[in-house]
Amino acid sequence: MSGTRGTRVLVLNSGSSSVKYQLIDMRDGERLAVGLVERIGEEASRLKHTPAGGESRERSGAVPDHEAALKAVADELAKDGLGLDSAELAAIGHRVVHGGKHFTEPTVIDDAVLAEIERLIPVAPLHNPANLTGIRTAQALRPDLPQVAVFDTAFHTTMPESAARYAIDVETADAHRIRRYGFHGTSHAYVSRETARLLGRAPEDVNVIVLHLGNGASASAVRGGRCVDTSMGLTPLEGLVMGTRSGDMDPAVIFHLMRVGEMSADEIDTLLNKRSGLIGLCGDNDMREIRRRVDSGDERARLAFDIYIHRLKKYIGAYYAVLGRVDAVAFTAGVGENSAPVREAAVAGLEGLGLAVDGGLNAVRGEGARLISPADARVAVAVVPTDEEMEIAAQSYALVIDSGNPRLT
Repeated sequence: MSGTRGTRVLVLNSGSSSVKYQLIDMRDGERLAVGLVERIGEEASRLKHTPAGGESRERSGAVPDHEAALKAVADELAKDGLGLDSAELAAIGHRVVHGGKHFTEPTVIDDAVLAEIERLIPVAPLHNPANLTGIRTAQALRPDLPQVAVFDTAFHTTMPESAARYAIDVETADAHRIRRYGFHGTSHAYVSRETARLLGRAPEDVNVIVLHLGNGASASAVRGGRCVDTSMGLTPLEGLVMGTRSGDMDPAVIFHLMRVGEMSADEIDTLLNKRSGLIGLCGDNDMREIRRRVDSGDERARLAFDIYIHRLKKYIGAYYAVLGRVDAVAFTAGVGENSAPVREAAVAGLEGLGLAVDGGLNAVRGEGARLISPADARVAVAVVPTDEEMEIAAQSYALVIDSGNPRLT
């Protein structure tokens, strides 16, 4: 693989009913094409493809499965002279949500890797099967090309056992692989590194609290470029209040709902993952709509917003204590990058910790990484757009051009 001459990486993010993709030239980071296939398995499937410097193309019609979806993607790329048969393609990088304890770095996919990803399906039943389907389909289309798995959980494997272990019987936990894994790892890795760059310092010299706030939301404490704690756990349900997920909750609520509410495990699973969080509190999971309702005097939306901020502020304080010294707090993802009210409210009252937001800077909308704290603030507050696709591409490319052997540690 050290002789690879191609400079392009195709990044695939295969969901249960969608495939997101980007083709990136690693010489200069140019996105040669980006696209999305959605509603796979339905009659009303849709593919949107945008080549660099060109107009978007859309096509509708039934896409029965992921194999058909990736073949459609390959067809669109070929129309732009970027086909999957190109010698310029160095690798295909796949987002894989759950890598367990073993996958601590990007890994070239072989049969053993596929078997381990499959073995982890019980702790990622919604995500890992779709990731596997995308990998196997891509392998069939280009069996000669290195396929690389980049794991959402990998960045968090540096957590000490004191942070990763739940306080339950050790034998039971080990038998069922119950521990805190964390997610959004590629985003946390990228944003913590970019925050250090924004400060003009090396990542190993900077302590950062990263707040990835999208429909799914997570926080991490990053000391010197290494994650030491994160809010999501065995699954992406733990931690912050999210769009449709509850986040932290007394586990006895589950027993109560089973015994008193006579709800099944599946019903409770649906409640906590799909009917909780912001949508459960106020009926909306779009922060823009919630803020519009707050501004119009809607008390239910106000309570949902306040609960969201209360949980977020608790994690900022907790991770400040974990790190001991904080150089920056970085907001990222859809809500973190675009909601000035969330950023302002999250740090309000934390001036004693050296945190503050400059109202004027916070109100400015911009695409690049930027500071929104006053010039004399003890702790920098930053907005850092995440770029998980570029992170996956960079990790995949670095692996396939390196002469070292891929390994499952």
